[in-house]
Amino acid sequence: MFGRGDWLLQQEARKPKAVGETLGRFWSYFRGYTHVLAAVGVLVLISTYLQVTIPNLMGQAVDCFLAPTSPGARCWFTTAATTPEDQLKGLAQIVLLIAALFVASSLLTGLQFFLMTYTGQNVLRSMRIEVFTHIHRLSLGYYTRHEAGDVMSRITNDADTIQQAIAFPLISVIQGALLILLIAYTMLSESLPLAVVALAVTPVMFVATSWLSGRARRAFRQVRSRVGDVNASLQENLSAVREAQAFNREEQNIEAFSESNAASRDASIRAVAYTSALQPTLEALGYVAVALVAGVGGMMLLTGQSVLGTTVSLGLIVAFIAYTQRFNQPISQISAMWTNVQSAVAGGERIFGFIDLVPDLQDAPDAVEMPPIEGRVVFDQVWAEYEPGQPVLRDVTLTALPGQMVAIVGPTGAGKTTMANLIPRFYDVSGGSITIDGLDVRNVTARSLRAQIGIVLQDSFLFSDSVMNNIRYGRPSATDEEVVAAARMARADTFIDRLPDGYQTVLGERGSGLSLGQRQLLAIARAPLATPRILILDEATSSVDTRTERLIQKALEELLRGRTSFVIAHRLSTIRHADQVLAIRDGEIVERGTHDELLAARGFYYDLYMRQFRRDIDFTEAAIDPFASRARSASA
Repeated sequence: MFGRGDWLLQQEARKPKAVGETLGRFWSYFRGYTHVLAAVGVLVLISTYLQVTIPNLMGQAVDCFLAPTSPGARCWFTTAATTPEDQLKGLAQIVLLIAALFVASSLLTGLQFFLMTYTGQNVLRSMRIEVFTHIHRLSLGYYTRHEAGDVMSRITNDADTIQQAIAFPLISVIQGALLILLIAYTMLSESLPLAVVALAVTPVMFVATSWLSGRARRAFRQVRSRVGDVNASLQENLSAVREAQAFNREEQNIEAFSESNAASRDASIRAVAYTSALQPTLEALGYVAVALVAGVGGMMLLTGQSVLGTTVSLGLIVAFIAYTQRFNQPISQISAMWTNVQSAVAGGERIFGFIDLVPDLQDAPDAVEMPPIEGRVVFDQVWAEYEPGQPVLRDVTLTALPGQMVAIVGPTGAGKTTMANLIPRFYDVSGGSITIDGLDVRNVTARSLRAQIGIVLQDSFLFSDSVMNNIRYGRPSATDEEVVAAARMARADTFIDRLPDGYQTVLGERGSGLSLGQRQLLAIARAPLATPRILILDEATSSVDTRTERLIQKALEELLRGRTSFVIAHRLSTIRHADQVLAIRDGEIVERGTHDELLAARGFYYDLYMRQFRRDIDFTEAAIDPFASRARSASA
């Protein structure tokens, strides 16, 4: 019922995924920027052609001007320089052209980087919005099984790895691959023998790149998973820093964090070990290729041999050495940038894996909008379970008429909150049905259902925003006057007026700076502002003192009037006027009736009430005389 087996995220670090599939998913985000990518493609082609042209010009500088004795020299500016002045003039022209090509190539590279950064940032924005939207789409059951820090890492760390690879590294990889193809074609066109020599070590380079990068990809996937663990541990410890200090758990928490941090460090070292081994390996193989070209070309030049109709000149050897260096440079560059790309692929796999999670609860295909609620709520033989075969509620049946107050009482873990969570369909029943005004909650849209239900929890969340905006959170269109009226009804206006900026006071994280009672008063003030037809109070007054509770009870009398309400009571004295009291034990309703009827029956509810009443008496005596309750226990 509550979403079973979200094993995808747990297994993703161990189960390799297709890189092509992930890159295809990336392309779906880039598709809206094809015009920008087309411009980038043109720039890449031009700058790559310029880089291939420069070695050819270097060879011409040798054959046409520095050593113009080579037979068959191809010169762009002159067929042959006959005088020193011609040589100097031609050399100056070709040097200026080479310099201009270098400058043009640099400018084009900068423009490519800007356009790709522009596109990448827009793509990243779309991905983050999609992840954030999916966070709100997943049901509550998902967040009971997964740490918030790991979810946060999808939109922070994993997105950052994509950002680091989406601009310059991605362009470098694409341009490097194109440069390899163009240089290979040029070398094969100019001299097949020297091209074969220059490309002899290329298969070894690709094998080394494939082997090491494959292991690096798996290692970086582990890194992303371990970083998620670190974030989850950090988020949890930040939220529980007060509890850690209160129970002297600092050392244990530091040790646990150190373990997760060490796992992240070890995974990063493994990934870097593979990538750091790749770069020097390719450089060494590149030097071998240059040495082969210089050696074989030099022998052919000195012996005057012509192989396959190719006459070797000094300029051709210089050009091929430059070609070989250029050819090896993108391979080395791709290997270095591939680190970022691999990390981005690993981050993309985690993000797409999260986006692909199917929410446990979804609107039915034929779901309708919930009409204005009158408030008749019926539980018909309801069963509920978090884990298959372990029911939390068993055959619960009840009817709440419009305007009635239904109190739900019982020990911790009896299923009270589960009952309340089923009404707005935060979870689904595993058996039976829940209807509101005759409509099954599974047959209406969740948004239209929850818009007419108000909820006040025991530990309500306050945002880092003004008091005014915190109260109007459930109804952003409410006027300031309506917010003030809601605060006055909840008896929160008195302490709000004492705040530094009144209703415009900006609260700290989770309402820090306010007492528990004051936070609860603000949460209660949200309820009347949203004008719900059904109201759920989940131990709403358990965090306030007795005096504040009396004020809230007066406010609730007005708030509950005319509304169907379900009250999970911590203090049984607060539900004396409930139309129905349901006593729950082990997921079953064992007693039902009014407060007076259940007390007269002297059953389960009576025992609960008397135990709490006796605790209240003991607490009052202890406050007056710390030894009173102890003396009474001893005399008993």
